[in-house]
Amino acid sequence: MKLLLDARLLLPGKLDGIGWYTFELYRRIIAAHPEHEFHLVFDRKPDSQFFFSDKTVIHVVGPPARHPWLFYLWYEWQIPRLVKRISADFFFSPGPLTSTRLRIPNAVTLHDLNFVHFPQDLPSSISYYLNKWTPRFAHAATRVYTVSQFSKDDMVQTLGIDPSRVEVIHNGASAVFKPAEAEDIRNIRDKYTQGIPYFVFVSSIHPRKNLVRLLQAFEQFRHECEQPYRLLVVGERFWQNSALDSAWREMKHREDVLFAGAMEQQELVRVISAATALTYVSYFEGFGIPLIEAFQAGVPVIAAKATALPEVGGDAPIWVNPMSSSDIARGMHELVRDPKVAEACVQRGFERAAMFSWDNAAENMWDSWMKLLT
Repeated sequence: MKLLLDARLLLPGKLDGIGWYTFELYRRIIAAHPEHEFHLVFDRKPDSQFFFSDKTVIHVVGPPARHPWLFYLWYEWQIPRLVKRISADFFFSPGPLTSTRLRIPNAVTLHDLNFVHFPQDLPSSISYYLNKWTPRFAHAATRVYTVSQFSKDDMVQTLGIDPSRVEVIHNGASAVFKPAEAEDIRNIRDKYTQGIPYFVFVSSIHPRKNLVRLLQAFEQFRHECEQPYRLLVVGERFWQNSALDSAWREMKHREDVLFAGAMEQQELVRVISAATALTYVSYFEGFGIPLIEAFQAGVPVIAAKATALPEVGGDAPIWVNPMSSSDIARGMHELVRDPKVAEACVQRGFERAAMFSWDNAAENMWDSWMKLLT
């Protein structure tokens, strides 16, 4: 069979959440099933690290789709033309964009509906496009995948999708995330925070990631805590955020907040594993892969008790109200006051991480594709 897979978000050095999702699934599925013909379609010249097999057929179809009008052109016209030209048997998009004009079995992953519930968090053109087209994508696809039961329930209720057409396949986390040796922890703290313990924030910087309230919480925590701590922010800004800039400027302890930008995965592993805790207080998430990464690294997690995060985190994190900076600060205090609390979080985190696996996700995805094609 010929399987055409959307690889538009496989960008070297710029893999975000959906990019890593794409990478982890594709490399496993392609390696496990050499009997089939895999075609990867990119919207710009690809990096060879994403070919995954010397048998993979690579297509580059322009124009580079980074704007709603170009999304429309690429998915509604270029993808159907490519499907017809190569006689593909199946098309998959890792989400959230796909085509409504396909006449072959096809599937899309909708990770969450943050753009429906918080349209103001996105540029108006992106928000308009997603809210107009995502319901069409969901109803046109043969199968819709999502990454949590929370997201499935939300899609059924909000978009009116038949629940039998939506399948939950949980994410995993890369095996490279693991506990660090004491010397490695000292070295990474020396590199980034002059040896001072730090909380780490890891995410692309969107409003829903709630970094403004995290800054306010950290300011309160630093004011109340006698010991020095820092906050290391890892991630790339997608759009300008005046509220974030204002929150940082208003901090008395802003010198303790360090913006490190995006990181390659190996450096990110070191930074997470050396942290006092991961602070992950998004007010809307479809899954939350950094929770699992921190669990595997033996790092406590302070997380928002909201949307899909409790489904993923179980009893491992310290749960906080994401809409209350004071409660986020309370979680920080709770963690650092008592080493036994941190130790318990770490042990529960190891147990929780064992429940999620990219190997299982890839196997479940493949089995589902085969059901669509037989």
